[in-house]
Amino acid sequence: MRTFFVTGGAGFIGSALARVLLDTYSEAEIVNFDALTYAGNLDNLRDLGERHRFIQGDIADAEAVRQALPEKVSAIFHLAAETHVDRSIRDPAPFIRANVLGTQVLLDVARERGAQRFVHVSTDEVLGSLSLDAAPLTENAPFAPNNPYSATKAAAEHLVRAAVVTHGLDAVITRCGNNYGPRQFPEKFIPLCLANALANQTLPVYGDGMYWRDWIYVEDHARALIAAYEHGKSGRVYHVGSRQEQANLHALHDLLDKLGKPRSLLRHVTDRPGHDKRYSLDPTTIENETGWRPQVLWDEGLARTIRWYAENPAWLERVRSGAYRDYYRQQYGAEVSA
Repeated sequence: MRTFFVTGGAGFIGSALARVLLDTYSEAEIVNFDALTYAGNLDNLRDLGERHRFIQGDIADAEAVRQALPEKVSAIFHLAAETHVDRSIRDPAPFIRANVLGTQVLLDVARERGAQRFVHVSTDEVLGSLSLDAAPLTENAPFAPNNPYSATKAAAEHLVRAAVVTHGLDAVITRCGNNYGPRQFPEKFIPLCLANALANQTLPVYGDGMYWRDWIYVEDHARALIAAYEHGKSGRVYHVGSRQEQANLHALHDLLDKLGKPRSLLRHVTDRPGHDKRYSLDPTTIENETGWRPQVLWDEGLARTIRWYAENPAWLERVRSGAYRDYYRQQYGAEVSA
């Protein structure tokens, strides 16, 4: 029997990982630990069954982590983080608490509890912006974070490395590009624009929209995390890239075309401060060492995403109205914070 501890598991990527873990390991059990800040959504967990157990808690609270983390857990998948760049620009303090302090607390308790492996989920943004004609970045590229969010994620990576070198913790780090798919909180680019398009509202586009990202379907990312858990070498960093770069503007053209909506819904807005022009990761290492490959191409993944949101209007309405904060409160006894 394997027991997995997933932090941030009520969020978009965390809940997708929980599903893929349960599908991959028929005997596995998951302890899902999430603080239920604004992006945590218990509605994402309602169909996970009895092998999944949810615990509300803050990764920066050492005692709460100690009480929740099983002894000698098979793996900790650390996804809990504040992630929205615009919010980090307005107020970096929650990002420092969750992404830096929270990671250190989790590392300390992982060692105390004898966790067999620690999988730290990072981001391509720690490496900063890449020119349009440059090759995708390898794991040896230098850190160059350009906003408070990416700076705190870079700091977290340093703490994980220190735990490996100083304390001998078995840990791997993954970095990934832009995820998309079902159940993504609709402040993010694709679900925000998809929800607006479904309602015939305008789609905001930063600047000229020519910001290039490597888009990956969320289930492919989850499978990469499992590959890193199973086959990764302790202390190593693995780039999870799909080799499917799209400019934001082109992605929205595809979205509107698939929905049969006019491109006149696009509205260019004032650009974000310090907006990185391009992110691109070279996934050769994880491909060669683990055999992982993305299975879902952009066209298919976008179609799946559109279909899921179109078929789940109640989920979207609960999130956009704020009603999701009350959803399943009686069952879990949980409160969603701002």
